[in-house]
Amino acid sequence: MTGYSDRFTQDPRRHAPATERNREPILEVLRGLVNGPATILEIASGTGQHACWFAEHLPNVTWIPSDADDEMRASVAAWARRGKHRNIALPPRTIDARARRWNMEPVDGIYCANMIHIAPWSACEGLVRGAGACVKPGGFLMLYGPFRVEGAHTAETNERFDATLRAQNAEWGIRDLEEVAALAAAAGFEPEEPVPMPANNFSAIFRKA
Repeated sequence: MTGYSDRFTQDPRRHAPATERNREPILEVLRGLVNGPATILEIASGTGQHACWFAEHLPNVTWIPSDADDEMRASVAAWARRGKHRNIALPPRTIDARARRWNMEPVDGIYCANMIHIAPWSACEGLVRGAGACVKPGGFLMLYGPFRVEGAHTAETNERFDATLRAQNAEWGIRDLEEVAALAAAAGFEPEEPVPMPANNFSAIFRKA
């Protein structure tokens, strides 16, 4: 994480090392979902490193970053301006996934990475509900991160990670893919085959009917 270079100059960019490790395989999944010009909303953009990487490598996509946190939105904007990415919509949107209304225009897809397990279940419910309201027919919702499958963890490391999360906050934890899929179905999405990813993660993809 970068901080203050001196008392007069501050760099708002934040660094998340995991984004540089997982961006290539995530990009390959996104390439399979985007078949031309598209607008993609990212929920919980975090540092903005993903937004810049995907915008650079998907030039036909208009990437709309968002985050509920002021510092994260500042980081996103700083990374985007540094990279001079013209297909990132600035300023980043202020979206709390739990909000009843996002005030979003229709989009072709929604991408969200590593959020639903470090947030209350209500955030996952709100994310899927909001996606149902603004993703166009034929569009997608893509969730990246660890999931339980058929009620079981897919790796011992995920089980330990889940215990750590729940010890930090009883409302956090790795989610059951089937429960997320049920939310998505109620919001008008049909599941596609989840894509296994490095480090025992998945890309869970849901297509708007």
